[in-house]
Amino acid sequence: MAKKYNLIAIGRAALDLNAVEYNRPMEATKSFAKFVGGSPANIAIGSARLGQKVGFIGKVSDDQHGNYITQYMQHVGVDTSNLVKDDEGHKIGLTFTEIKSPQDCSILMYRDQVADLYLRPAEVSAEYLAQTDQLVISGTGLAQSPSREAVLKALGIAKKLGVQVVFELDYRPYTWTNTEETSIYYQIVAQQADIIIGTRDEYDILENYVGNSNEQTVAELFKYAPQLIVIKVGAKGSYAYTKAGAAYHGYPYKSHVLKTFGAGDSFAAGFLYAMSHDLGIDKALQYGSAAASIVISQLSSSAAMPTAAQIEDFLKTAEVIN
Repeated sequence: MAKKYNLIAIGRAALDLNAVEYNRPMEATKSFAKFVGGSPANIAIGSARLGQKVGFIGKVSDDQHGNYITQYMQHVGVDTSNLVKDDEGHKIGLTFTEIKSPQDCSILMYRDQVADLYLRPAEVSAEYLAQTDQLVISGTGLAQSPSREAVLKALGIAKKLGVQVVFELDYRPYTWTNTEETSIYYQIVAQQADIIIGTRDEYDILENYVGNSNEQTVAELFKYAPQLIVIKVGAKGSYAYTKAGAAYHGYPYKSHVLKTFGAGDSFAAGFLYAMSHDLGIDKALQYGSAAASIVISQLSSSAAMPTAAQIEDFLKTAEVIN
C-alpha cells in the first residue's frame, strides 16, 4: 500500500539572511534577503519542488518568523501538521551569509537556545512516521537535548516500522560541545541508517579522525545497517558505495557560481528523488550534482531548489568537470 509521504524530514527550520551585496565582507554589507533555511527544511523544500510528497517534523518560534517559515513550507507543498510552535519563548535560528567572492563565502549562525533544538520526544508522532517511506535525519538535530532525544525517538520508530532512514550528516560546530561528543551521536545514528550522505570532512567528524580513505570509512560503516554511502569531495564530485561492493563516481558540472552554500541540501534532495524513482545510482549522482549546480548559481538556497524538469533541462547541456 502506497504511503502518504515519500519522505519526512526532521530537524532544523530556520531563517537565512543572504547578503544581497556581493564581493564584500559582512562588515560592509548592509542589505540581506530573507529565505527559509536549515538543512532538513531545505531538503524538504527541494524534495517538494521535485514533486515528492513531503512531511516535516520540527519546531519554530511562535512569532512572525515562525509564521513565515510555516507559511512558506506550506506554499511549496510541505506538510506542516507536525511543525510545532514553541510555547517557551525560544526564537528562530538565524544564519547570515557573506559573499566575498564565488569561492570565498562564509556563514555566521545564531544558534543559542533556538526553537528547533527544543523539539521534544513527546512531539514526535509514530502515527505520522508510519505514513512515510523515508525519514531524513539531519545531524544538527542531535547537537543538544531535547532535540537529540526527539531525533533518536524518530529513528527508533522508523526502524520498528521498516521506514528507510537517511542520515544527512549536516555538521555545524556552533551548538556542539566538542567533536568527540559529535562523533558519539553521529555513530549512533549512522550505524542504524540505511543511507548516509555527507562531505569527506563530515565523515572525519563522524569518525573523530582525519586521514581515513573513503574505502576505510565505508568498510567500517558497512559492518552495520547502511546499504548506501555517499561521500562528497567538493570539486572532485561525489562517490557512492553500496554494501554489495559497487562504487560510483559522480562529477560536478560547470556552473555560474554565485555562492557555495546550499549545494549540499540541493544535492541530497536531487539524489534522493532519483533513488526513490528507481533511476539508479549513476543518475542519482547526476541529479544531485545538477541540483547543486543550479542552486549555487542563485542567491537563495530554498527558493532556488529546482524542479525535475529544470534538472533534466540542465543535464541536456551540462558540461562535466573532471
